[in-house]
Amino acid sequence: MRSVRSFLPLLGCAIAAVMAAGTSAHAQGAKKREIIVWGIAMDANGKGQDAVIHEFERRHPDIKVRLLSMGAGNMDPQKLMTSIVGNVAPDIINQDRFTLSDWASRGAFRSLDDLIERDKNEPLSPKKEQYYPAAWSEAQYEGKIYGIPTGADDRLLYYNKKIFRESADKLRAAGCDPDRAPRTWPELIKYSRALTEWNSDGTLKRVGFAPNYGNAWLYIYAFENNASFMSADGRKCTLDTPPAEEALQFMVDGYDALKKDPQDSRSGYEVSKAFESGFLQKENDSFLLGKVAMKIDGNWILADPLGRYGLDLDFATAPPPVPEDRYNHKGRFANEKDQFITWIGGYSLCIPKGAKNPKDAWEYIKFATSTEGRVLQAKAQQAWEKHRGRFYVPGVSASSEANAVIFQQFRPADKKFADALKMHIDMMPVGRIRPATFVGQMLWNEHTTALETACLHKASPKDSLLSGQATVQRDLDAFYDRAQHPIVDLGILPKVFSALTLAAICALIIWFTRLRLGRLERNEAKWAYLFISPWVIGFLALTLGPMLASLFFSFTQYDVLNEARWVGFKNFADLFGADRDRIFKAFGNAVYLGGIGVPLGLFTGLSVALLLNTAAKGMRFYRTLFYIPAIVPTIASAVLWTWVLTPDANKGLINSYWTHTLTPWLGVAPPAWLQSADWSKNALIVQGIWGAGSGMLLWLAGLKGVSPTLYEASGIDGATPKQQFWKITFPQLSPIIFFNTVMGFIGAMQEFDRSYAMKPSSDGPIGPDNSMLTPVYVLFQNGFTFFKMGYASAIAWLIFAIIVALTFTQFRLAPKWVHYEAEK
Repeated sequence: MRSVRSFLPLLGCAIAAVMAAGTSAHAQGAKKREIIVWGIAMDANGKGQDAVIHEFERRHPDIKVRLLSMGAGNMDPQKLMTSIVGNVAPDIINQDRFTLSDWASRGAFRSLDDLIERDKNEPLSPKKEQYYPAAWSEAQYEGKIYGIPTGADDRLLYYNKKIFRESADKLRAAGCDPDRAPRTWPELIKYSRALTEWNSDGTLKRVGFAPNYGNAWLYIYAFENNASFMSADGRKCTLDTPPAEEALQFMVDGYDALKKDPQDSRSGYEVSKAFESGFLQKENDSFLLGKVAMKIDGNWILADPLGRYGLDLDFATAPPPVPEDRYNHKGRFANEKDQFITWIGGYSLCIPKGAKNPKDAWEYIKFATSTEGRVLQAKAQQAWEKHRGRFYVPGVSASSEANAVIFQQFRPADKKFADALKMHIDMMPVGRIRPATFVGQMLWNEHTTALETACLHKASPKDSLLSGQATVQRDLDAFYDRAQHPIVDLGILPKVFSALTLAAICALIIWFTRLRLGRLERNEAKWAYLFISPWVIGFLALTLGPMLASLFFSFTQYDVLNEARWVGFKNFADLFGADRDRIFKAFGNAVYLGGIGVPLGLFTGLSVALLLNTAAKGMRFYRTLFYIPAIVPTIASAVLWTWVLTPDANKGLINSYWTHTLTPWLGVAPPAWLQSADWSKNALIVQGIWGAGSGMLLWLAGLKGVSPTLYEASGIDGATPKQQFWKITFPQLSPIIFFNTVMGFIGAMQEFDRSYAMKPSSDGPIGPDNSMLTPVYVLFQNGFTFFKMGYASAIAWLIFAIIVALTFTQFRLAPKWVHYEAEK
């Protein structure tokens, strides 16, 4: 006992010492200030970035850098907006420079001019003269810099020299030189036609050149033709100009050159997209496999896939071909100093509004974007790639100073890679940028829509560009005319809602007190209202409240970050005025999906139920089998059917079967499905029918509820099976038909997720010629891509009104054909 008593003080001292040490360690850890960085990938390809962070933390032992990928540079706008509004923004964002102007116009990013001026004499501080003018300009808005450019990318023409050699005779016959790449637009089309190969059925076997395959877009051809999409003061959209029309016409001609038969009714764009739908990535990249002879693409492909899987590929690069007059310095290009043109993009490190630690964030940005930091990043990444046994190709920086040093130190040993990288760097000074404007995302969407519309021959290049120009100009006018509309105090919304709720509660209490109820009845009523109160409160706060707020916002111009402005019925007027074609297109697609898809779904579900409503052996297994598609998540089902409906017969399951059966039997070519404006909605309907098993349960329940005595009695009277179905089965199932019809049309009006997941491209139109555009998708784009919350709210109420009208009409017509068992 004495030994224990003597040990207790020692134990107490030890515990106190441990607690003191823990407290001290905690205090030391608490001294570290955190920098939260969004948008930088945390993977094996980011070891160079890790080295930069570790070196920065070594130099600043009181700072800890934390990375969150959050989309790795392609920042999800909803997450970014939510973080800023919720006052939980990160300290640094790696943001696409193209979108900086849009965010800066909303006050979402902090201007860095004062920090640059303050630290202009520091060696690590960024200086304008270190950067390519185009990259620096892209990070500016209204003369202020909002981000420090990091990487950069520009575009070159990549071509397969082996295919050139093998097709030398064809090239010479077409008047082309097989020992060099095309230099002008006419030459490019000649080369493309000579290098393209077709299968016997007219489908593509190899593409010579597809104008928008890779990463070209209309931008590069328009820039080569000296087109400008915005006026100098940024107040007018100039998407439609003669140079832009000529550039778009070249793309149309380039695609049409891919048709085997010029008389083919399909556009060359549709033919090409059907072929491209079977393309894979990585080691199965189409350029590596020789399915594409030439393409315009960015410098990132040098590292992957070329650097990883194409070391043996005999390729070369050349400047993107330009208009013939530019190349020969003729006509309006006579005094043009730049013979070749490219366009560039890339990312920047920015400090968002509400950042908790902007001081340390700026210190990190200075180090990470300095030449020292960029060289450290390249050195560490090269060492990691060597460790993995991979070929290393450094990226292109937005800093001309850093590019010179990095290329000198880390130049690839393989000559073709070194030459390609050197050409990318040499082309940077003649790079053009997409207009630095707050309507940049809208301009991008409209430019891609115009491109596809013209290439599908749905409209002329001029009409396509004019339509996009009008859409962008409407947003420009709304922004610059916003001062004409009064500012609305949003603080009044919760007050008004609270007042209305309080008034409703008081009215309910007064009504309840005036009821002539007995003591027991009154007591039961009180408890009843008490038990339903959680639902009532939830309905008021989470359903009715947001609905009323949405109704209010539908009369405003509101982008979440800035004050709301009262515009009255302007949003609703735009729905039926300036934006009429797009709105009608969306609702027309929804009507098509509902008018054809719903009846087919009902027919399929009922047919399956009739087959399964027997006592045959193994029926439980078949019922389960037919029901399984109904429990597959919508997105998983959409991804699966995107593969099944791939137009390329070598990849798409349906077209593979079609090619080997219907085509040789009937001479009918398989459809392009999601790549065709005429078939994309049918593809959604086919995918929807596959999940008809969900309604099968209701049909089976209804069929089981039909009394067998009715069939027995009718059979005795001589009724045929057909008569039994229409006189007995159908009337008995009419309530289920009615329910499925109502829910089907509501679902068609609310269609979104499948269009979002199955659309062929993430840019521009929602399906070919917006054939998969739906009302909810229009709402989503305006509300959560362009942050036009007022206009999106107006769309929501239009959808709501149409659904109510359709449902009301169905209920009014129901008594004429719906029969209930309880009816007399």
